[in-house]
Amino acid sequence: MMPLDVLKTADCGACDRHAAANGVPGSVLMEAAGQAVARAISARWAPRQTLILCGPGNNGGDGFVCGRILRQAGWPVRIALLGNPEQLRGDAARAFALWDGAVEALTAESAGDARLIIDALFGAGLTRPLDGVAAALVTRLAGSGLPVVAVDLPSGIQGDRPDCDGVSLRADLTVSFHCRKPAHCLEPSASRCGEVVIADIGIPDSWRDSVTPVARINEPALWREALRMPDAGTHKHQRGRLVVFSGGASSTGAARMSALAGLRSGAGLVTLASPASALLVNASALTAVMLKRWDADAGTGELLSGLRATAAVIGPAAGVGEATRRAVLEALAQPAPMVLDADALTSFEADPQTLLTQLRPQDVITPHAGEFERIFPGLLGRSDNHIEAAAEAARLAGCVVLLKGADTVIAAQGQVTVINRHACPALATAGSGDVLAGIIGGLLAQSLPAFQAACAGAWLHGDAGRRLGAGLIAEDLAGMMPQVLQAQAAELARERALARLLQAGPSPGR
Repeated sequence: MMPLDVLKTADCGACDRHAAANGVPGSVLMEAAGQAVARAISARWAPRQTLILCGPGNNGGDGFVCGRILRQAGWPVRIALLGNPEQLRGDAARAFALWDGAVEALTAESAGDARLIIDALFGAGLTRPLDGVAAALVTRLAGSGLPVVAVDLPSGIQGDRPDCDGVSLRADLTVSFHCRKPAHCLEPSASRCGEVVIADIGIPDSWRDSVTPVARINEPALWREALRMPDAGTHKHQRGRLVVFSGGASSTGAARMSALAGLRSGAGLVTLASPASALLVNASALTAVMLKRWDADAGTGELLSGLRATAAVIGPAAGVGEATRRAVLEALAQPAPMVLDADALTSFEADPQTLLTQLRPQDVITPHAGEFERIFPGLLGRSDNHIEAAAEAARLAGCVVLLKGADTVIAAQGQVTVINRHACPALATAGSGDVLAGIIGGLLAQSLPAFQAACAGAWLHGDAGRRLGAGLIAEDLAGMMPQVLQAQAAELARERALARLLQAGPSPGR
């Protein structure tokens, strides 16, 4: 299984130094890295004319090792070096010395008759735009159609940033080492990496004693145990009571999708709180979701208390304005955890501090980038990536922040930030975020801790999208939740059965 941790570039360097201090020198790491790249290539392509672009640092050293391994396996390999080989130092110089072939000077025309390009120019340590001959060659390769394998990161992409200044390569395969870096996970850089393989190169496990991951990839291992799976003795009230607030008569669909998603996610009772003007519209479209009249100008707190809500969702098509502001603040005065989305956030654009001072650790806000900017003005611009922005927002708000996007980021104080990559482009459709809010609300209603509910909700929502694929609309997503949840229940049962077997040990007589 690919490691889940994400490390900043400097911390990856610290791990290399930790390995050296614990008996694994850099030359051994470089040999393992080059071998890993060669293995990944051999598993995907048959031998062909291959050009390796080597830079003047350790990334180039990895390229020399890879070239030697491929050549020993019968591959026709050329190496083009950026710079003077006499200027190579340390482990890179040793790797160069073990290469027994010719070394060309890198030029804009280096590609020649190559049918595969291995990019070992710079890796994650790049801190400036490409220029000179490297920029010229990368520009030419970008339009060549040749398959590209990147060592660590495609040239032109910096390890800690989601974008690049100037030109960069787009790889079909990226082989990196030990742990992912932010650029492997955040868009648009992540898409330029192609398939990402993270290779174990032998860094001792004790690296965790001195380096803390900046983030973690969202996987069920982080939250599956917290899912509430009903048993034969479970009744609906034990599964939680979710309230979702509806907009007016012409804006009811978003809240209904949220409510249905909350019910499909396992909440035992879901009630749609509806303005009087929308009661008939909502009543004609609801079956398992219950309906309750609600006055947005007053009574929000009383409604939540009267329904004994264990969670609530407010914001989807609620309307932007003072009535929504008042409803949100009344709801936050109740003990039930809240999911605040869309209009519930935008209504505080002129005075975000009023909202931020009322949010609590059990609440989840789910802004997309535009809504995030309204509540945390300038924060995205001051951060190098969404990991930093979401973590700072969580500190300011004191709640769970789920920053939606192709690289959805979930942050909370005291937690390692999580990046959700388990999704599909088809989820970029109207109403998809409303369904996500409902899923998280349904999990909160079942007493999942807020951070785990947000992480689980993002992954389950993405899994539903993956199963549906191209052509999905938001209304399809809730109907896919039974399959998604049943798959997790089956995997959890399998894991628990395996744990019992391991705990019991071998059978007598064996």
